[in-house]
Amino acid sequence: MFADIYQNRSVLVTGHTGFKGSWLSQWLLQLGAQVHGFALNPQSHEKLFDQLAMAEKLATDTRADIRDRELLKATIDETEPDIIFHLAAQPLVRLSFDIPFDTFETNVMGTANLLESIRLLDHSCSVVLVTTDKCYENREWLHAYREEDAMGGYDPYSASKGCAELVSAAYRNSFFSVNSRQRIATARAGNVIGGGDWAKDRIVPDVFRALAKGESIPVRNKHATRPWQHVLEPLSGYLWLGSTLAQDLDSGSYREQYCSAFNFGPSILSNRTVSDVVQSILSHTGGEWIDRSDPNAHHEASKLNLAIDKAFHLLGWRPTWDYDETILRTAEWYQAVTGGADPTSMVSQHISLFESNASEIGNPWASTMNQSQ
Repeated sequence: MFADIYQNRSVLVTGHTGFKGSWLSQWLLQLGAQVHGFALNPQSHEKLFDQLAMAEKLATDTRADIRDRELLKATIDETEPDIIFHLAAQPLVRLSFDIPFDTFETNVMGTANLLESIRLLDHSCSVVLVTTDKCYENREWLHAYREEDAMGGYDPYSASKGCAELVSAAYRNSFFSVNSRQRIATARAGNVIGGGDWAKDRIVPDVFRALAKGESIPVRNKHATRPWQHVLEPLSGYLWLGSTLAQDLDSGSYREQYCSAFNFGPSILSNRTVSDVVQSILSHTGGEWIDRSDPNAHHEASKLNLAIDKAFHLLGWRPTWDYDETILRTAEWYQAVTGGADPTSMVSQHISLFESNASEIGNPWASTMNQSQ
């Protein structure tokens, strides 16, 4: 998998206590990596990290704020990572209206702190900076956004992620030239779902919280269209991009193609409305939902799609699970764990199944041979 790049490699994951960070850390461990974490303690509603007993499996587990530049640099110097995945962030749109300054400080200056620490490294390091599909200036277009489209953001969260992309580009252009030992890329993904997400103000956790209480599911933005994908989809893109950066790249334009921004989204058929997603989940679980639209609620984009041509043509990456499989595996995880199944076993099973399905359709990362280069 992933050209065996991660076997026995030192890998730092910032934001490792979160939903995506927990899945990524587990996958890296299964790939044989020595995983180091840097993040805040998980909040009380964020259960997955503890459910996976992840703290016991990591090489080091630093609980700190990404805004603490000195401690972040000290951690990087001590762990000497070969590859870094930067996921630490304030990740919620609605919360960013309540804490706008903290959102900008975490998402923009936190990214700058990481890049500054990397700039001062004296050893080679490949870095995948994770932002979001919401970093684009959303004009409510029907067509999908491409990597060269303008950055923007109506709300503080989206704008902070657009800023993080600009900061990353500035550092890459100014300090990480074609002769640099550090290689920097950014990754933008769609709306991620999957087992173990208990974040507030996200539709899938809202569904399963309501179902657990025997209540109707409140849906506040039923017509909004999003590119829905299982959490393993973008993680496979991050891992493949990180693997590619860590390999020997020729200098000049070839390297510049990979040290850049990449979209990792689902197929166009997975662009569905929020009400579609809820109804699809309920086809597996039973239950009902109610419309809780609020005309006075904070602004949320109604249309957002990602173009993934670049990831396909340069990396050979493509989605593995379609919309129906994504919904099935998400519902399966929650139902199994609620019924007493071991969360770690469920995550591992889904990773193994995903790897097998990716190999069956010829996804190049699922082979030990690097077919994209």
